Amino acid sequence: MVPADQGTVLTVFIEVALNLPLNKTFTYKLPEDSVVSTGYRVEVDFRRRKVIAFVLSVSPDPPSGDFKVKEILRPLDDEPIFGESEVDLAQWTARRYFSSIGEVLGSMLPGGKKESSMPSILPEDDVPISQFELSDEQQKAVRAILDTDTRPVYLYGITGSGKTAVFFSAARDVLQRGGGVIYLVPEISLTHQLVREAVARFGDTVSVWHSRITPSQRLKEWKRIRSGEARLVIGARSAVFAPLEDLGLIIIDEEHENSYKSGSTPRYHARQIAMYRMKKSTAALVMGSATPSAEAAYLMEQGVLRTLHLTRRLAGGAPPAMKIVDMRGEKGIISAELSAALKNTLADKRQAILFLNRRGFSYFFHCKSCGYEMRCEHCSVSLTFHKSRGIMLCHYCGYQTRPVQVCPECGSLDVGYSGYGTEGIESEIASLFPEARVARVDTDSVSRKGSLKKNLADFKQGKLDILLGTQMVAKGLNFPGVRLVGIVMADTTLMLPDFRAAERTFALLTQVAGRAGRFHPDGEVLIQTYHNQSPAIQLAAEGRQNEFYRKELMVRNSLRFPPFARLIRILFRGKNREKVQDAADIFCSYMERDLPPGIDLLGPSEAPLAVISGNYRVHSILRGGDFSVLYDFCRFFLERVETPGGVYREVDVDPVNLL
Repeated sequence: MVPADQGTVLTVFIEVALNLPLNKTFTYKLPEDSVVSTGYRVEVDFRRRKVIAFVLSVSPDPPSGDFKVKEILRPLDDEPIFGESEVDLAQWTARRYFSSIGEVLGSMLPGGKKESSMPSILPEDDVPISQFELSDEQQKAVRAILDTDTRPVYLYGITGSGKTAVFFSAARDVLQRGGGVIYLVPEISLTHQLVREAVARFGDTVSVWHSRITPSQRLKEWKRIRSGEARLVIGARSAVFAPLEDLGLIIIDEEHENSYKSGSTPRYHARQIAMYRMKKSTAALVMGSATPSAEAAYLMEQGVLRTLHLTRRLAGGAPPAMKIVDMRGEKGIISAELSAALKNTLADKRQAILFLNRRGFSYFFHCKSCGYEMRCEHCSVSLTFHKSRGIMLCHYCGYQTRPVQVCPECGSLDVGYSGYGTEGIESEIASLFPEARVARVDTDSVSRKGSLKKNLADFKQGKLDILLGTQMVAKGLNFPGVRLVGIVMADTTLMLPDFRAAERTFALLTQVAGRAGRFHPDGEVLIQTYHNQSPAIQLAAEGRQNEFYRKELMVRNSLRFPPFARLIRILFRGKNREKVQDAADIFCSYMERDLPPGIDLLGPSEAPLAVISGNYRVHSILRGGDFSVLYDFCRFFLERVETPGGVYREVDVDPVNLL
């Protein structure tokens, strides 16, 4: 409350946003003893629930209308924790990704109500700084990142070529000039290794930001960043929102990774947020990967991104020898050739990594004799086997057919659906090599706090012989003792019903292979597959990256998929199958009547993962070359066509996952 001139008390009203899917703000009033300004968080009563609200403005003027204004329950902060720049960023993100500003602020800001009293979350153990003279290529890259050209930079380097050293060198220059740096990595598992080296170089100016730290720790780190105490922020996707005042550099390591796209509302992509922040400030933006996304490869080809190449491994290693192992006719999960290679590696006291992408769609229909797979006649994607319905279905256009009993290619009767899991492989390795010290690194096995860090440290120190894992071991990790990498089943990503399946397969194989031979020239990679004729697998094994991107972009262009078109996915879900299907049909029927030239509507069709947690899922995809036309068309119908009760509608701009 604010004293008025005549000794009366002036009521203060605040406009707040709520972390709810409501595209409007709400007005509350302050109690007499409360002092709140823009940028505070307050607790309010909303529909008989206590929720956190974000204060967007403060005014002595009451809202228009005949209704009672509630008081807030209490302020949560003693100082503002966000300002105009954060509100501007939240508003842009909300508009771009069809969410509310409250939902964006909810994902951007820390959730803790009190600062952590725990000691710093930064590692305190002494870490020797990697002492390498930058190569000519690296020095050229650092100069290019820091020059006056405002185009984003892409650091395109083979695995082990020293991209991290380039990033740190550029960051050091920006920090010395008083600027701030955001350093994004795709996996939380990669932050510890990176943070330890960053702290050794830059001390307590480093901040860590990801979902594994507690809400109260996030609040403490947010305030350190906002005050300028921390100016190098290392973290996963949400660190792109870090409130650095003088942002000078944004680094996106492993740019191709899907984890930079949020899987829940707001469904933002960190790369797009980074580009927006770059344009709103004087910050430089550098992305890097050994396997750029197809979109980035196309932008490099067009000159929109400046390309810097790193072509040599600097630690004395060499690209590993890669070989495809045909699994047709093999009896078990581990082929005779991979088993023999493991035996030799263990005999020589060296280490091995076994990789299986268990995140992939587990079941695909194929011929075990010749590798034939059933594909859509219209979309160039794999058909998905629906066992309960006895059909093969395309989840893009709805095409369906019966599963064959005899392979149309070779006449074999040995057809069916398959899938492997890391636990089964772990069991087989234990029976084949009972003396080997084995650790499994996947989502299930590392749920206990500290287990991932311990397993990776033990493996690096030579206390383990074989590391078995999923994507957690696929990139960014550096193990000097690794000679052999075995990719247990390369087909899991290849069989995804997604136009990005080939790109993901190629990237995973290249990234996993990059763990071998980083310090010694005798690295070996064995790729087990039922599809040894797949271009993605062949070109990855042969290291022919330019040819892969050339062919992949030709296919994308002919099918009008990104980067030659933009997509917006609209998904309907609910407990009642008929209501969900009807809602999708009605919405799409309205759009079909008024489709502008250049825009296609695919679907509606049952989503590849048709039921999740008891919710039936139906989706449609809008596709167009002009994003502004596509966006405005979609928004027009989203604002005018309501969904029935019990059906939820989700909108995903530029989706990276269509499951």
